[in-house]
Amino acid sequence: MHRTFQNHPTPIKPSSSPALLPPSQRRPFSSALVRKAAIVNPRKDEDGKDMEVVIAPRAAHRLRDIMKTDANPNLLLRVTVESGGCHGFQYLMSLTDMNAVSHEDDTIFEAEDGTGAKVVMDEPSLELLKGSKIDYTMELIGSQFKIVDNPLATSSCGCGTSFDIKV
Repeated sequence: MHRTFQNHPTPIKPSSSPALLPPSQRRPFSSALVRKAAIVNPRKDEDGKDMEVVIAPRAAHRLRDIMKTDANPNLLLRVTVESGGCHGFQYLMSLTDMNAVSHEDDTIFEAEDGTGAKVVMDEPSLELLKGSKIDYTMELIGSQFKIVDNPLATSSCGCGTSFDIKV
C-alpha cells in the first residue's frame, strides 16, 4: 500500500520509515560522545579520577582532513590555556607534530571513531579543561576548533575563546 501526501509527489511506503521498521532492522542513531582515557601519559585529578576530554566527531573529521591534506599522519591539535582574554583565561589552539610532544609533560587523547585524530595538552591546561569537549564549528564568521561544555567554566566571552573558572 502506498500513500501520497498532499504536496508530496513521491509515494511514501509506510515501511520506509525507521520508526516503523522492526527493531532488528533499525540503524541506531549515535551522536553520543564517549570519554576516552589518554593514550599517552594519562593523568588523574586530586580525587584520583582520570582527567579526560571528548573529541567531537566534527573535530575528529576535520583533523583527519588536515592530516590528509598535509600528508602528515603525525599532526595533533595542541590545546593550551593561558591567563588573559576578557574573562581571565583563554584557549589557544595550534597544530603540532608528534615529534614536538613531550611524553613527560603532555597528555595525548585520540578520537575513538577510527579517524586517528589526536589532541595534546599540557598538565596545567588539562586541569582547567578536564571534562570538556573539543568541537569544530562552522559559522558565518569563520570555522574553528572550539572548547565547549567546560564544566569548570562559569562564564565565557561571546566568541568562546576566553573563560572564567569556578574557584
